[in-house]
Amino acid sequence: MLLCIDIGNTNTVLATFEGEKLVHSWRTKTDARDTADEMGLLFRGLLAGDAVQVTGISACSTVPASLRSLRTMLSRYYADVPTVILEPGIRTGVQLATDNPKEVGADRVANTLAAYTLYGGPAIVVDFGTSTNFDVVSGKGEFLGGVLAPGVEISIDALAARAAQLRKVELVKPVRVIGKNTVEALQSGVVYGFAGQVDGIVRGIMSEIGPVEAVVATGGLAPIVIGECATITQHEPMLTLIGLRMIFERNVSA
Repeated sequence: MLLCIDIGNTNTVLATFEGEKLVHSWRTKTDARDTADEMGLLFRGLLAGDAVQVTGISACSTVPASLRSLRTMLSRYYADVPTVILEPGIRTGVQLATDNPKEVGADRVANTLAAYTLYGGPAIVVDFGTSTNFDVVSGKGEFLGGVLAPGVEISIDALAARAAQLRKVELVKPVRVIGKNTVEALQSGVVYGFAGQVDGIVRGIMSEIGPVEAVVATGGLAPIVIGECATITQHEPMLTLIGLRMIFERNVSA
């Protein structure tokens, strides 16, 4: 099976594929202090639990320290397995039409390829992670740029840290918009506030590029908000990993 690994700032997501079929998936926390051996033991433990035989690996990371550990881990534990790490020089088919292509995160390249392949273009990807990323895909599949906004979880963490009488709350939709207590009021601000932010930014993007084929939500925090977003048309939780699968096929299976 092909193992795809996406190491983000907060979470690491793994999935296995047989062809285009997603078979297994796991989500763990990211700790940039993890050594290559700690990373290897974690991954091998997850794979052993489902008796997975890895025949290929495709990976990306937005965390430099974790990327270094990942390289060492792969060379130590999976030296005989064909491996693609998404970085400059890897064939993706995605043109980066930005001022400085080297600044574009690998996960955003994978999202662009997957969204364009699955839904066509133009398209917008809204990735709800540590930050909320808006990736703009042209009608030709180019990455045109996007928007970076504070993420849902770090925003509420910052609010709780800076406001003496506010605290962290469960991130769920409240029963009403008008909160009758502090918990409801915070939940309403998160759910409806971020939904409004998403819709406002998506509409702003479309005012510049015109109508789009799809607005695709992905990322671990997407389910908290997308039910209240008028502009989201698709939800694909594994979009980045699907993109990594496609990139592996372009570089190894060709």
